[in-house]
Amino acid sequence: MKYITPILVFLVLSSQSFAQILQPAQWSYDISEKEVRIGEELDLLFQAEIDADWYLYSSDFDPDCGPMVTTFTFEPHDSYELVGDIRPINPKEKFDEIFECDITIFIKKGEFRQTIKLLNESPIIKGSYEYQVCTDVDGKCIPFDDEFEFENIKVLPASVGMPVEKPEEQANKTEEKDSEEIAEEPASSTVEPAQNKDRDASEATTLDANGKPLTSRDSTDPYTLIAFFFAAFIAGFLAMLTPCVFPMIPLTVTFFSGNKKKNGLSKALFYGLSIIVIYTFAGTLVAWINGPEFANWLSTHWIPNVFFFLIFFIFALSFLGLFDINLPSSFINKVDAQSDKGGYYGAFFMAFTLVLVSFSCTGPIVGSILVEAAGGQVIKPIIGMMGFSMAFAIVFTLFAIFPEWLSGLPKSGGWLNSVKVVLGFLELALGLKFLSVADQVYHWGLLDRDVYLVLWIVIFAMMGFYLLGKIKLPGDTELKSISVPRLLMSILTFAFVLYLIPGLFGAPLKAISGYLPPASSLDFDLIAISRGGQESVALPENCETPRYADILPEIPHGIPGYYDYEQAMDCAINSGKPIFIDFTGHGCVNCREMEAYVWSDDEVLKRLKNDFVMLALYVDDKQELPESEWFTSDYDGKVKKTIGKQNADFQIRKFNNNAQPFYVILDHEGNMLTNSPMSYNKNARDFIDFLDEGLEAFNQRLVVSEK
Repeated sequence: MKYITPILVFLVLSSQSFAQILQPAQWSYDISEKEVRIGEELDLLFQAEIDADWYLYSSDFDPDCGPMVTTFTFEPHDSYELVGDIRPINPKEKFDEIFECDITIFIKKGEFRQTIKLLNESPIIKGSYEYQVCTDVDGKCIPFDDEFEFENIKVLPASVGMPVEKPEEQANKTEEKDSEEIAEEPASSTVEPAQNKDRDASEATTLDANGKPLTSRDSTDPYTLIAFFFAAFIAGFLAMLTPCVFPMIPLTVTFFSGNKKKNGLSKALFYGLSIIVIYTFAGTLVAWINGPEFANWLSTHWIPNVFFFLIFFIFALSFLGLFDINLPSSFINKVDAQSDKGGYYGAFFMAFTLVLVSFSCTGPIVGSILVEAAGGQVIKPIIGMMGFSMAFAIVFTLFAIFPEWLSGLPKSGGWLNSVKVVLGFLELALGLKFLSVADQVYHWGLLDRDVYLVLWIVIFAMMGFYLLGKIKLPGDTELKSISVPRLLMSILTFAFVLYLIPGLFGAPLKAISGYLPPASSLDFDLIAISRGGQESVALPENCETPRYADILPEIPHGIPGYYDYEQAMDCAINSGKPIFIDFTGHGCVNCREMEAYVWSDDEVLKRLKNDFVMLALYVDDKQELPESEWFTSDYDGKVKKTIGKQNADFQIRKFNNNAQPFYVILDHEGNMLTNSPMSYNKNARDFIDFLDEGLEAFNQRLVVSEK
């Protein structure tokens, strides 16, 4: 039972595999003068808010140095002219050790200014800019480009006596200026036509409640890197109790007892370091091939999910005593033979032998770390594997330094077999989660909620009887009595079984909702029946029948809604309601928790049913659409063929985010009605405030439009 917490932690996290779209710098634009006359000058202000631990390269160092210099491109127009070059305001000087040159950067805040002279009363000032932000925390550098436009500049008539150029003179002057700039372009400010981004503006830019473009939204990550490290660290210590690892302790002691020579301490430390390196190497390999596409494939495709299910199932049968899993003895013997050579070379191969032999027990735990880490980050799998292997290595290093400790250890016997069997029951139950994800994504219909719960009830009930000594398995010793800890574990197990049973009749089971299939797959929902038909609310009469309703799960709690953006928008316009978009996924654990904890709240449910048009967009659904509906994404240039890929691409392009759950409220123009989106937050009051904010903003815009 000691394994429940760490394994649950890793499996919860393994279902969350989308990484957010990083946007470490947020730009805003302003002008130095609120009113200006024709012929006068003013400064255009470009201001950047930079996230902590990130920095922005300035525009005033040698572009041949290496880093990407910030550049601004202005579209020529006869309503203004540039005066001088772009000017960075107080950047910090720094020597770049990698490129071996002096650079200038901004930290926390950055500002650039460009002086212009206004030539008529209707200035059109547009352009684009390119920049790069970096962080020393994990070595990331990200280049960006965007467009700008200055509007609402109040221009007064020219002062008396001030010469005003005629339009044709302005045009001639602009042509002369263009010719000069073509001959000699400044390094820090470029004047050329802005690049066409070739994307639909209505989808590429969404306005927030204040009418400003939405740039990014950080998703809620329940585990920081430090917490993830310590969770993996604890799992490493727990792995010591597995029967595959325990027998390696005497082997370690034997090896180092026979090597009590010079540098014995350094060899023992090298042995522990080798364990860390070998385990971490696997995490590094996964990190190299990571990315949003790989993470999505790993967490939702049937091949990896069925593979993980089979791995857990096979190990569960082995732990229950059906058979033993061993690597080929010839292979292990060859590796072990190298360890007999002694020295550092032998210590390394001794560590390699330990990893190979212990893998049959630590593989599922290590696999959970790697699956969880597959979220597009390079550093996270390394952190996880280092945490696991560091704890694992500490114990063996200590025994290598002090081999006399062996005499104080309990002998291997029945208690180790009991640990193995309990772990087998847990793996048998938890492995179903992987099969459930594939089942939901591909609509196989194998593991509906009731079938899933029945299997869990039987597995954990048998585990409880085993802890009481009512079930005997191979390797068990005779139990004349059971210990108090074992009795307490059996009580907790049977309590959990009783907790599961109401779920067969519609109970939400909030504590484990993230592990279960959607409640809509339940065949007999007694709670819905007891509400006397009030569970479902029909769509407005002037709205169409939802597409994909026959293949996608019903929206929880009887909330009416759509799975297609265009249909939802048409219904919202016809019914006079805003759109509530739920970016979700079949394998999204936190999505299920939000539905169980927050959406079930009476006040939340009343608003979702009556005040909004619900749009559920599954980003991991594999249903392929007709070829006529395929499109090539402007984001990554790939053809989007399935419902899930199109929805995921829509979320990235429109909201610059790719994490789930992710909730936005839109008006009939497709603009946001709240100051920010909502993500994972199990506080129902916060969710109600989010809904009320969107509804109030929508009603205010309706009043304005009617006037």
